[in-house]
Amino acid sequence: MQAVILAGGLGTRLGDLTRATPKVMLNFNRKPFLYYITRLLQKQDIKDIVICIGHLGEQVKAYFGSGDKLGVHIRYSEEGEKLLGTGGALKQAGNMLDSGFLVLNGDTYLPIDYHEVEKEYLRTGRKALMVVYNNEIDTGVENNIALDSRKMVVRYDREGISSALNYVEAGAVILRREVLDYIAEGVAISLEDGIYRPLIERQELAAYVTEQRFYDIGTPEQQSAFEELVKKVAL
Repeated sequence: MQAVILAGGLGTRLGDLTRATPKVMLNFNRKPFLYYITRLLQKQDIKDIVICIGHLGEQVKAYFGSGDKLGVHIRYSEEGEKLLGTGGALKQAGNMLDSGFLVLNGDTYLPIDYHEVEKEYLRTGRKALMVVYNNEIDTGVENNIALDSRKMVVRYDREGISSALNYVEAGAVILRREVLDYIAEGVAISLEDGIYRPLIERQELAAYVTEQRFYDIGTPEQQSAFEELVKKVAL
């Protein structure tokens, strides 16, 4: 299985912390956050990795290089001066991608077995499978997903204001490459608007429900939670 890591965001919510450092390169126990995601993939023998970089992306390339030191093979898709959003960045990387691939948010750590997710993706036969969590342990991210009885995503709402939203996107999704056709070349757009919405309309976005919480680093509180995990568990 191939993995794509979205690591081009500005991280504006973190203010001075990300003014000179990409969010994915913030240190936890003396290693950048992105190291832990890469290490998780390597442990599961997922070694073909594409990293979509943008803001200060040269720092990512300088640290990880070809990935050889971590036992993986890394290629980079660079947005350049014009940031394209998560959807646009994925579209730009299209010629590097397999017919099906795992997409991970570069600011989210989700320690689950991605081969089990792949099995469910293949079983459903849908064009996409999103990992969702029920927020039983508060992640600091509002619920934004509604599912039907078949575990199909029927609504995605980042505002999280409806009681029908019982799950939260966990930062991992498997996509068929053909869904990139929903996005025009060079257009700046999010995954949510460019790919998830048309998939939901076509009833092609299935869900994999996990009981494992994820770790986001978008706020100081969330960073503290991940720091505690790193101290307790050898990642």
